[in-house]
Amino acid sequence: MSAVSSVYIHIPFCKSICSYCDFCKVLYQKDWAVAYLKCLKNEIIERYMGDEIKTIYIGGGTPSALSLKEIEYLLNLTNLFKKDNLEEFTFECNIEDINEELLKTLKKFNVNRLSIGIESFDEENLLLMKRYANFSDTKNKINLARSMGFNNINLDLIYALPSEKLSILKKDIKLLLKLNPEHISTYSLMISDNTFLSYKRIENIPAEDDAKMYDYICKTLNKNGYNHYEVSNFAKDGYESKHNLVYWHNNEYYGFGCGASGYISGVRYDNTRSLSNYLKGEYKSSDNLISKESMMEYEVILGLRLLKGINLKDFYQKYGVNMQDKFPIKPLLKSGELILKDEWIAINPKYIYIMNEILLKLV
Repeated sequence: MSAVSSVYIHIPFCKSICSYCDFCKVLYQKDWAVAYLKCLKNEIIERYMGDEIKTIYIGGGTPSALSLKEIEYLLNLTNLFKKDNLEEFTFECNIEDINEELLKTLKKFNVNRLSIGIESFDEENLLLMKRYANFSDTKNKINLARSMGFNNINLDLIYALPSEKLSILKKDIKLLLKLNPEHISTYSLMISDNTFLSYKRIENIPAEDDAKMYDYICKTLNKNGYNHYEVSNFAKDGYESKHNLVYWHNNEYYGFGCGASGYISGVRYDNTRSLSNYLKGEYKSSDNLISKESMMEYEVILGLRLLKGINLKDFYQKYGVNMQDKFPIKPLLKSGELILKDEWIAINPKYIYIMNEILLKLV
């Protein structure tokens, strides 16, 4: 088993709760945050096994909801890792939290990638999502970040909201492109149980409208120099997320913090989503030793999210099994849902929107 080279750290605190979010999160309280960071330190000391780390991703929740002193403490914890060869260090933040002090602190600890949740610039959309975004403020904050040397910025967009028309999406995409980020992540609104939207009985827009929006996003971002490298992700050349590629290549990684997941020594684990349990030092909620069979299934499910797909030689090297013998690939090649090119199996870009249906036929 190759060494683990990636770390995900989850910060569950937010200044306000978005209406669609079903991630592990709670409203920020100073006492909880201080106690949480101490437990996080203990968990890292207990479980990190000394691997050389190449990517770190601090997500949430909202890591930037912490006070500056707490952020400094959190970033200091990353010094527990061997990170002389660190390639990518991502910190998630909300645009309203960005200021010179925060950016200076991130810079001091070698954070080199910012992931900013914009979601939309449309007032009605923002109101429904319980989000804040303002184009001129966003532009100023991004200019500030660039002036301080941050040249790898991801912006998130959520589309297909209940009252959203294609014209609203077009405006959002136009404004995002004006900000010229290196990476854009786009997500169709999912209405999950136990969220404000589900309590309000909000329903998804018709699938064909969702598909039209997705198609518009793909074509427009592609035309503007963004490589569509994963179902929901677009990047300028060389700015694909190295950390997220670890997940999609089915490689192992550490997950620390309440609600985090990890994959170490063939075991996929989930940490507790209960903050009170986590603060008692009860970190894990489940451990699953993954069989070779399941590993191969994960490889297919995750790898086919990438537009490039899965390399047949790599698959054989990893598992000693021919992927085409193991999964019903031939009928899907025949139907055109999958394509085979230069030893790579991929979902036909024409059908990437219905990839889940294709994956169900495979696994």
